[in-house]
Amino acid sequence: MLAPDSPPTVTGGHEATTVERGSFCLARCSCGWSGPARRSRDRARTDAAAHLAAPHPGAG
Repeated sequence: MLAPDSPPTVTGGHEATTVERGSFCLARCSCGWSGPARRSRDRARTDAAAHLAAPHPGAG
């Protein structure tokens, strides 16, 4: 079961959040992207921030 960890962050139509799965945390985005499972919540948040900062096809 996934438990929401942080509130969503919206940038350019993308909504990223972190979710917990057991002892792991991962970043997910409304575009379908998900980051690797991490034991560190901070690393998962960093993954989400990097995804939101990256250029996306069709944006702009």
